[in-house]
Amino acid sequence: MKFAFTLIKYFPFGGLQRDFMRIAETCLKHGHEVDVFTPYWQGEIPEKLNVTVLKLKALSNHGRRLALAREVRRRSRNNRYDAVVGFSKMAGLDYYYAADSCFAERVQSKPFWYAITGRGRAYLALEKAVFAPGSHTQILLLTEKDREVYQHFYATPSDRFHVLPPGIARDRLAPPDLRETRHQLRRELGIPVDTHMILMVGSGFRTKGTDRAMRAFAALPETIRRQAVLVIIGRDNFRPFHRLARRLGIVDQITFFHGRDDIPRFLFSADILLHPAYRENTGTVLIEAMAARLPVLATDVCGYAGYITRADAGRLIPTPFHQETLNQMLADMLTDPQRTKWGENGWRYVNRNDVFSMPEKAAEIIEGVRPC
Repeated sequence: MKFAFTLIKYFPFGGLQRDFMRIAETCLKHGHEVDVFTPYWQGEIPEKLNVTVLKLKALSNHGRRLALAREVRRRSRNNRYDAVVGFSKMAGLDYYYAADSCFAERVQSKPFWYAITGRGRAYLALEKAVFAPGSHTQILLLTEKDREVYQHFYATPSDRFHVLPPGIARDRLAPPDLRETRHQLRRELGIPVDTHMILMVGSGFRTKGTDRAMRAFAALPETIRRQAVLVIIGRDNFRPFHRLARRLGIVDQITFFHGRDDIPRFLFSADILLHPAYRENTGTVLIEAMAARLPVLATDVCGYAGYITRADAGRLIPTPFHQETLNQMLADMLTDPQRTKWGENGWRYVNRNDVFSMPEKAAEIIEGVRPC
Protein backbone atom coordinates (compact mmCIF):
# COMPACT_ATOMS: atom_id res chain seq x y z
CA MET A 1 0.00 0.00 0.00
CA LYS A 2 1.05 3.60 -0.55
CA PHE A 3 0.40 6.29 2.05
CA ALA A 4 0.89 10.06 2.14
CA PHE A 5 1.77 11.48 5.57
CA THR A 6 1.75 15.22 6.23
CA LEU A 7 2.64 17.48 9.16
CA ILE A 8 3.44 21.16 9.59
CA LYS A 9 6.87 20.66 11.16
CA TYR A 10 9.24 17.81 11.93
CA PHE A 11 12.07 17.97 14.47
CA PRO A 12 13.41 15.02 16.45
CA PHE A 13 12.33 15.99 19.97
CA GLY A 14 8.66 16.94 19.72
CA GLY A 15 6.03 14.58 21.11
CA LEU A 16 3.83 14.73 18.01
CA GLN A 17 6.89 14.34 15.82
CA ARG A 18 8.06 11.23 17.69
CA ASP A 19 4.59 9.71 17.29
CA PHE A 20 4.57 10.54 13.58
CA MET A 21 7.95 8.88 13.09
CA ARG A 22 7.05 5.73 15.00
CA ILE A 23 3.81 5.28 13.04
CA ALA A 24 5.60 5.92 9.74
CA GLU A 25 8.36 3.46 10.61
CA THR A 26 5.77 0.84 11.60
CA CYS A 27 4.07 1.25 8.22
CA LEU A 28 7.45 0.85 6.50
CA LYS A 29 8.15 -2.32 8.48
CA HIS A 30 4.80 -3.67 7.27
CA GLY A 31 6.05 -3.28 3.72
CA HIS A 32 4.15 -0.11 2.75
CA GLU A 33 5.45 2.96 0.92
CA VAL A 34 5.26 6.26 2.81
CA ASP A 35 5.58 9.70 1.19
CA VAL A 36 5.90 12.63 3.62
CA PHE A 37 4.97 16.23 2.80
CA THR A 38 6.07 18.98 5.18
CA PRO A 39 7.39 22.55 4.91
CA TYR A 40 9.98 21.98 7.65
CA TRP A 41 12.25 19.01 8.38
CA GLN A 42 15.10 18.91 10.86
CA GLY A 43 17.19 15.81 11.43
CA GLU A 44 18.03 12.62 9.59
CA ILE A 45 15.60 10.97 7.20
CA PRO A 46 15.15 7.23 7.79
CA GLU A 47 15.89 4.87 4.95
CA LYS A 48 12.90 4.22 2.66
CA LEU A 49 10.95 7.24 3.98
CA ASN A 50 10.24 9.56 1.03
CA VAL A 51 10.30 13.11 2.38
CA THR A 52 9.37 16.14 0.29
CA VAL A 53 10.11 19.52 1.90
CA LEU A 54 7.57 21.92 0.42
CA LYS A 55 8.34 25.55 -0.35
CA LEU A 56 5.17 27.34 0.69
CA LYS A 57 4.47 31.00 -0.01
CA ALA A 58 3.00 32.26 3.26
CA LEU A 59 4.03 34.83 5.86
CA SER A 60 2.04 33.67 8.90
CA ASN A 61 1.72 30.36 10.74
CA HIS A 62 -1.93 29.97 9.81
CA GLY A 63 -1.13 30.97 6.25
CA ARG A 64 1.45 28.17 6.08
CA ARG A 65 -1.10 25.66 7.33
CA LEU A 66 -3.61 26.71 4.69
CA ALA A 67 -0.92 26.56 2.01
CA LEU A 68 0.15 23.11 3.21
CA ALA A 69 -3.44 21.88 2.99
CA ARG A 70 -3.77 23.15 -0.57
CA GLU A 71 -0.47 21.63 -1.67
CA VAL A 72 -1.15 18.23 -0.09
CA ARG A 73 -4.55 18.08 -1.75
CA ARG A 74 -2.99 18.93 -5.11
CA ARG A 75 -0.29 16.29 -4.77
CA SER A 76 -2.67 13.63 -3.49
CA ARG A 77 -4.90 14.18 -6.53
CA ASN A 78 -1.91 13.51 -8.77
CA ASN A 79 -0.93 10.30 -6.96
CA ARG A 80 -2.90 7.20 -6.19
CA TYR A 81 -2.55 6.96 -2.43
CA ASP A 82 -4.39 4.31 -0.47
CA ALA A 83 -4.69 6.84 2.36
CA VAL A 84 -3.69 10.41 3.20
CA VAL A 85 -2.74 10.66 6.88
CA GLY A 86 -2.52 14.07 8.55
CA PHE A 87 -0.70 15.03 11.72
CA SER A 88 -1.98 18.56 11.12
CA LYS A 89 -5.65 19.46 10.62
CA MET A 90 -6.76 20.04 7.05
CA ALA A 91 -9.38 19.09 4.48
CA GLY A 92 -9.05 15.98 2.35
CA LEU A 93 -7.54 13.65 4.95
CA ASP A 94 -8.50 10.02 5.21
CA TYR A 95 -7.02 9.81 8.72
CA TYR A 96 -6.15 12.50 11.23
CA TYR A 97 -3.87 11.83 14.22
CA ALA A 98 -5.43 14.07 16.89
CA ALA A 99 -2.47 15.12 19.01
CA ASP A 100 -3.58 18.79 19.14
CA SER A 101 -6.25 20.08 21.49
CA CYS A 102 -9.61 21.31 20.19
CA PHE A 103 -9.16 24.82 18.81
CA ALA A 104 -12.87 25.65 19.09
CA GLU A 105 -12.67 24.99 22.83
CA ARG A 106 -9.64 27.25 23.18
CA VAL A 107 -11.44 30.05 21.32
CA GLN A 108 -13.99 30.17 24.14
CA SER A 109 -11.34 31.52 26.51
CA LYS A 110 -10.31 34.26 24.06
CA PRO A 111 -11.88 37.70 23.50
CA PHE A 112 -15.10 37.57 21.46
CA TRP A 113 -13.41 39.02 18.39
CA TYR A 114 -10.65 36.40 18.23
CA ALA A 115 -12.74 33.95 16.18
CA ILE A 116 -13.02 36.44 13.32
CA THR A 117 -9.32 37.23 13.04
CA GLY A 118 -7.41 35.71 10.15
CA ARG A 119 -5.75 33.23 12.47
CA GLY A 120 -8.96 32.30 14.25
CA ARG A 121 -10.94 31.79 11.04
CA ALA A 122 -8.16 29.72 9.46
CA TYR A 123 -7.69 27.34 12.37
CA LEU A 124 -11.43 26.90 12.87
CA ALA A 125 -11.88 26.11 9.16
CA LEU A 126 -9.05 23.56 9.19
CA GLU A 127 -10.52 21.89 12.28
CA LYS A 128 -14.05 21.87 10.90
CA ALA A 129 -12.79 20.20 7.72
CA VAL A 130 -11.74 17.22 9.85
CA PHE A 131 -14.52 17.00 12.45
CA ALA A 132 -17.69 18.24 10.71
CA PRO A 133 -20.41 15.58 10.35
CA GLY A 134 -20.09 15.67 6.56
CA SER A 135 -16.36 14.93 6.57
CA HIS A 136 -15.18 11.38 5.84
CA THR A 137 -11.95 11.70 7.89
CA GLN A 138 -11.32 8.90 10.39
CA ILE A 139 -9.87 10.27 13.64
CA LEU A 140 -7.14 8.61 15.68
CA LEU A 141 -7.70 9.85 19.24
CA LEU A 142 -5.32 9.64 22.17
CA THR A 143 -7.84 10.08 25.00
CA GLU A 144 -11.54 9.39 25.37
CA LYS A 145 -12.02 12.88 26.80
CA ASP A 146 -11.14 14.37 23.40
CA ARG A 147 -14.08 12.59 21.76
CA GLU A 148 -16.51 14.33 24.12
CA VAL A 149 -14.96 17.74 23.44
CA TYR A 150 -15.00 17.43 19.65
CA GLN A 151 -18.52 16.02 19.59
CA HIS A 152 -19.70 18.92 21.73
CA PHE A 153 -18.47 21.43 19.14
CA TYR A 154 -18.92 19.51 15.89
CA ALA A 155 -21.36 16.63 16.50
CA THR A 156 -18.86 14.26 14.88
CA PRO A 157 -20.31 10.75 14.44
CA SER A 158 -18.92 8.31 17.03
CA ASP A 159 -17.99 5.68 14.46
CA ARG A 160 -15.29 7.95 13.02
CA PHE A 161 -13.28 7.96 16.27
CA HIS A 162 -10.62 5.37 17.13
CA VAL A 163 -9.10 5.73 20.61
CA LEU A 164 -5.47 4.58 20.72
CA PRO A 165 -3.51 3.32 23.73
CA PRO A 166 -0.41 5.31 24.76
CA GLY A 167 2.74 4.52 22.86
CA ILE A 168 5.87 4.99 24.94
CA ALA A 169 9.13 3.37 23.87
CA ARG A 170 10.32 0.37 25.86
CA ASP A 171 13.67 2.03 26.58
CA ARG A 172 11.76 4.13 29.13
CA LEU A 173 11.39 1.10 31.40
CA ALA A 174 13.64 1.30 34.45
CA PRO A 175 16.62 -1.06 33.98
CA PRO A 176 18.00 -3.43 36.63
CA ASP A 177 21.07 -1.17 37.00
CA LEU A 178 18.94 1.91 37.73
CA ARG A 179 21.11 3.01 40.66
CA GLU A 180 24.32 2.91 38.61
CA THR A 181 22.69 4.85 35.74
CA ARG A 182 21.51 7.45 38.25
CA HIS A 183 24.96 7.85 39.79
CA GLN A 184 26.70 8.06 36.41
CA LEU A 185 24.48 10.84 35.02
CA ARG A 186 24.66 12.82 38.23
CA ARG A 187 28.45 12.60 38.13
CA GLU A 188 28.38 13.95 34.56
CA LEU A 189 26.14 16.86 35.58
CA GLY A 190 27.90 17.52 38.88
CA ILE A 191 24.77 16.81 40.92
CA PRO A 192 25.43 15.15 44.30
CA VAL A 193 23.55 11.93 45.00
CA ASP A 194 21.75 13.50 47.98
CA THR A 195 20.54 16.55 46.00
CA HIS A 196 16.92 16.64 44.84
CA MET A 197 16.83 16.59 41.03
CA ILE A 198 13.53 17.95 39.68
CA LEU A 199 13.04 17.21 35.99
CA MET A 200 10.93 18.86 33.29
CA VAL A 201 10.80 17.41 29.76
CA GLY A 202 8.88 18.90 26.86
CA SER A 203 9.19 21.32 23.97
CA GLY A 204 7.11 24.49 24.16
CA PHE A 205 8.10 25.92 27.52
CA ARG A 206 5.19 28.34 27.86
CA THR A 207 2.53 25.70 27.29
CA LYS A 208 4.30 23.19 29.53
CA GLY A 209 4.24 25.61 32.46
CA THR A 210 7.98 26.18 32.80
CA ASP A 211 7.35 29.55 34.45
CA ARG A 212 5.11 27.84 37.02
CA ALA A 213 7.81 25.26 37.73
CA MET A 214 10.49 27.90 38.21
CA ARG A 215 8.34 29.91 40.59
CA ALA A 216 7.54 26.78 42.60
CA PHE A 217 11.24 25.94 42.79
CA ALA A 218 12.09 29.46 43.95
CA ALA A 219 9.37 29.21 46.63
CA LEU A 220 10.79 26.04 48.19
CA PRO A 221 11.80 26.41 51.83
CA GLU A 222 15.46 27.37 52.03
CA THR A 223 16.41 24.09 53.71
CA ILE A 224 15.02 22.16 50.73
CA ARG A 225 15.98 24.55 47.92
CA ARG A 226 19.69 24.67 48.74
CA GLN A 227 19.76 20.88 48.26
CA ALA A 228 17.83 20.87 44.97
CA VAL A 229 18.30 21.52 41.25
CA LEU A 230 15.84 21.95 38.38
CA VAL A 231 16.73 20.35 35.03
CA ILE A 232 14.67 21.45 32.01
CA ILE A 233 14.93 19.68 28.64
CA GLY A 234 13.13 20.80 25.49
CA ARG A 235 13.22 22.64 22.23
CA ASP A 236 12.35 26.31 22.72
CA ASN A 237 13.78 29.77 23.29
CA PHE A 238 15.60 29.67 26.64
CA ARG A 239 16.27 33.41 26.93
CA PRO A 240 13.05 34.61 28.60
CA PHE A 241 13.33 31.80 31.13
CA HIS A 242 16.96 32.61 31.87
CA ARG A 243 15.79 36.14 32.61
CA LEU A 244 13.06 34.81 34.89
CA ALA A 245 15.61 32.61 36.69
CA ARG A 246 17.76 35.66 37.37
CA ARG A 247 14.79 37.61 38.71
CA LEU A 248 13.89 34.71 40.97
CA GLY A 249 17.46 34.30 42.20
CA ILE A 250 17.74 30.64 41.11
CA VAL A 251 19.89 30.88 37.98
CA ASP A 252 22.69 28.79 39.55
CA GLN A 253 20.30 25.94 40.34
CA ILE A 254 18.67 25.53 36.92
CA THR A 255 20.12 23.74 33.91
CA PHE A 256 18.55 23.99 30.44
CA PHE A 257 19.18 21.44 27.72
CA HIS A 258 18.01 21.46 24.14
CA GLY A 259 16.29 18.24 23.05
CA ARG A 260 18.42 15.18 23.77
CA ASP A 261 18.53 11.57 22.64
CA ASP A 262 19.19 10.22 26.15
CA ILE A 263 15.99 11.27 27.91
CA PRO A 264 15.66 7.86 29.66
CA ARG A 265 18.90 8.51 31.59
CA PHE A 266 17.39 11.71 33.01
CA LEU A 267 14.14 9.96 33.90
CA PHE A 268 16.11 7.26 35.72
CA SER A 269 18.20 9.84 37.58
CA ALA A 270 15.64 12.40 38.77
CA ASP A 271 13.59 12.46 41.99
CA ILE A 272 10.38 14.00 40.57
CA LEU A 273 8.97 14.71 37.13
CA LEU A 274 7.33 18.13 37.27
CA HIS A 275 4.79 18.91 34.52
CA PRO A 276 2.56 21.87 35.49
CA ALA A 277 1.22 22.38 31.95
CA TYR A 278 -1.29 25.09 31.08
CA ARG A 279 -2.75 22.65 28.57
CA GLU A 280 -1.62 19.24 27.39
CA ASN A 281 -3.58 17.00 25.09
CA THR A 282 -1.80 13.89 26.34
CA GLY A 283 1.47 14.22 28.22
CA THR A 284 3.32 11.07 27.14
CA VAL A 285 6.20 11.99 29.44
CA LEU A 286 3.92 11.30 32.42
CA ILE A 287 3.72 7.63 31.45
CA GLU A 288 7.40 7.55 30.54
CA ALA A 289 8.14 8.71 34.08
CA MET A 290 5.94 5.96 35.49
CA ALA A 291 7.90 3.39 33.46
CA ALA A 292 11.13 4.84 34.88
CA ARG A 293 9.93 4.52 38.52
CA LEU A 294 9.82 8.33 38.72
CA PRO A 295 6.97 9.94 40.71
CA VAL A 296 4.98 12.63 38.91
CA LEU A 297 3.60 16.03 39.88
CA ALA A 298 1.42 17.37 37.05
CA THR A 299 -1.63 19.50 36.40
CA ASP A 300 -4.91 17.63 36.12
CA VAL A 301 -5.57 19.17 32.67
CA CYS A 302 -3.10 16.76 31.05
CA GLY A 303 -4.84 14.16 28.91
CA TYR A 304 -2.90 11.32 30.54
CA ALA A 305 -3.32 12.65 34.08
CA GLY A 306 -5.82 9.87 34.79
CA TYR A 307 -3.02 7.32 34.58
CA ILE A 308 -1.30 9.00 37.53
CA THR A 309 -4.47 8.67 39.58
CA ARG A 310 -5.23 5.07 38.57
CA ALA A 311 -1.67 3.95 39.27
CA ASP A 312 -1.23 6.11 42.40
CA ALA A 313 2.04 7.26 40.82
CA GLY A 314 2.19 10.80 42.18
CA ARG A 315 -0.05 13.82 42.68
CA LEU A 316 -2.12 16.09 40.44
CA ILE A 317 -2.38 19.87 40.76
CA PRO A 318 -6.12 20.65 40.71
CA THR A 319 -8.02 23.02 38.46
CA PRO A 320 -8.36 25.98 38.85
CA PHE A 321 -4.60 26.33 39.10
CA HIS A 322 -3.09 28.32 41.97
CA GLN A 323 0.65 28.89 42.16
CA GLU A 324 0.61 28.60 45.94
CA THR A 325 -0.91 25.11 45.65
CA LEU A 326 1.85 23.96 43.32
CA ASN A 327 4.49 25.51 45.59
CA GLN A 328 3.23 23.55 48.58
CA MET A 329 2.74 20.29 46.67
CA LEU A 330 6.28 20.38 45.30
CA ALA A 331 7.77 20.98 48.74
CA ASP A 332 5.62 18.21 50.24
CA MET A 333 6.52 15.65 47.56
CA LEU A 334 10.25 16.25 47.87
CA THR A 335 10.13 15.40 51.57
CA ASP A 336 7.40 12.73 51.54
CA PRO A 337 8.60 9.17 52.25
CA GLN A 338 5.74 8.05 49.97
CA ARG A 339 7.84 9.16 46.99
CA THR A 340 9.51 5.77 46.53
CA LYS A 341 6.15 4.03 46.68
CA TRP A 342 4.68 6.33 44.03
CA GLY A 343 7.56 5.38 41.74
CA GLU A 344 7.03 1.67 42.32
CA ASN A 345 3.28 1.99 41.78
CA GLY A 346 3.80 3.64 38.40
CA TRP A 347 6.31 1.02 37.29
CA ARG A 348 3.97 -1.83 38.24
CA TYR A 349 1.06 -0.22 36.39
CA VAL A 350 3.08 0.16 33.21
CA ASN A 351 4.15 -3.48 33.36
CA ARG A 352 0.55 -4.70 33.76
CA ASN A 353 -1.18 -2.51 31.17
CA ASP A 354 -0.78 -1.71 27.48
CA VAL A 355 1.07 1.59 27.22
CA PHE A 356 3.34 0.62 24.31
CA SER A 357 1.23 -0.37 21.29
CA MET A 358 0.04 2.97 19.87
CA PRO A 359 2.17 2.87 16.68
CA GLU A 360 1.07 -0.68 15.86
CA LYS A 361 -2.61 0.04 16.55
CA ALA A 362 -2.48 3.23 14.48
CA ALA A 363 -0.85 1.43 11.57
CA GLU A 364 -3.45 -1.35 11.71
CA ILE A 365 -6.27 1.21 11.52
CA ILE A 366 -4.65 3.01 8.60
CA GLU A 367 -4.19 -0.31 6.81
CA GLY A 368 -7.57 -1.81 7.53
CA VAL A 369 -10.24 0.81 8.15
CA ARG A 370 -11.65 2.32 5.00
CA PRO A 371 -13.10 5.84 5.09
CA CYS A 372 -16.80 6.05 4.25
